[in-house]
Amino acid sequence: MSNNCSVWRFIPLLKASGNLQMAIDAWLLTQHSQGKHPPTLRFYTWEPVAISLGYHQRHWPPTWQNLTWRGKPVELVRRPTGGRAVLHQGDLTYGVVTSGLSQRRLEAYQSLCQFLIAGWRTLGFELDYGSAGRGYIHNPNCFATATGADLILSDGYKLIGSAQLRRNGAILQQGSMRLEPDAELHQQVFGVECLPSIVQRFNLGSSSADSQLSSIENRIIEALIQAACHCFQIEFKTEPLSDDEWQAIKVYAKTLHLCP
Repeated sequence: MSNNCSVWRFIPLLKASGNLQMAIDAWLLTQHSQGKHPPTLRFYTWEPVAISLGYHQRHWPPTWQNLTWRGKPVELVRRPTGGRAVLHQGDLTYGVVTSGLSQRRLEAYQSLCQFLIAGWRTLGFELDYGSAGRGYIHNPNCFATATGADLILSDGYKLIGSAQLRRNGAILQQGSMRLEPDAELHQQVFGVECLPSIVQRFNLGSSSADSQLSSIENRIIEALIQAACHCFQIEFKTEPLSDDEWQAIKVYAKTLHLCP
């Protein structure tokens, strides 16, 4: 991977609405593609809970428009990247913006996924690529199948689903790491049972569920930052979004079509 600068920006963990998170990623891609912003890595969670649709996804159950969880509406958002629907509850999302990758889609995925595989290995999880073909486009649920862009555990559990958008040689790759999905909500959304939470595979004692998930998120982020530095031969400069950037992102969001 070649970049003009070996220093990437790291934006600290951010909790926000799906529309705002997607606007941030799209804005970062636009800025990087215009040479105005360095390569960037960030992690984020969704508040309120949301279902994100792939950019080209045109079919989904009408019941998704009226879902609630814990008394709040479930937001329905369109991602700038492709793929199928993802339920963002109990997950941790990553976003990478960079350039200089192969024009071949699968090679680009595998270049970027190096740090995911390496980072999760340090946490005791061995990941490999899925092998499903194009049949995934007929299933609205991203996590129902695992393509060559996705990462699975040895028992077949799909841990990470990823999708990309290219623009003028720059790439945005977004991915959801499924940590602790709510079984009832998952059944309500997709009509099938979800596999057990991988949170149980971390040894965290008897702390509360919320504190366990927060602790795991921090461990994952730390491991993946270190892995990215090693895999991409880079350094990170930690820099939250500035007030001026927030203003620019909110203006930019009005030009996007993020609501299905």
